[in-house]
Amino acid sequence: MQAETGPTITGVANVVDGDGLKIGPIAIRLHGIDAPEAGQSCPRVEGGTWSCGKDAATALDELVGGREVVCTALDQDPYGRIVASCMVDGRDAATEIMQAGLAWAYVEYSEDYVALEAEAKAAGLGVWQAAAEAPWDYRADRWGRAVAAAPDGCPIKGNISAAGERIYHTPWSPYYSRTQISEGQGERWFCDEAAAQAAGWRGAEGR
Repeated sequence: MQAETGPTITGVANVVDGDGLKIGPIAIRLHGIDAPEAGQSCPRVEGGTWSCGKDAATALDELVGGREVVCTALDQDPYGRIVASCMVDGRDAATEIMQAGLAWAYVEYSEDYVALEAEAKAAGLGVWQAAAEAPWDYRADRWGRAVAAAPDGCPIKGNISAAGERIYHTPWSPYYSRTQISEGQGERWFCDEAAAQAAGWRGAEGR
């Protein structure tokens, strides 16, 4: 069952990843689904891997990118993003991504898309063509390994770009491994995203 509905957010959407977008300065996470992370790969049925995280983001961008989207707020996540049901041209964005097999039903928070997940799985679509790692397991694995390697067990990298923008990278960010932290130049390590945001850093694309 969906949460009680809240205000409506309408505007042109910019896609962040397979289940996230922005309308102006407002960060929105699609309700009820969890798409593969931006840097995540999934196995192919015939062998090898494919960039499932990138493909999920591309699919969402083809659906909503640059178009007017109407999002109904349902909740807010711990990182300040609005959790919402989003419609574009009369179509539910999360439904479209689920029907393409490019996300999991996020049953920890909602069972609204369980039936669509079952249909995509039965058809062997997208991430269901072979035994792919669920994004929450992918995040947990990378978080655990990064905690073990990071100073004081705080794995989030607070980087300052050449333009002076403060950007943080989680262990599942596609740029995480190549990002080096220079504390002497004001860059920092954070223990969680909330701390990074409170200090004035914003999440990298794909976080």
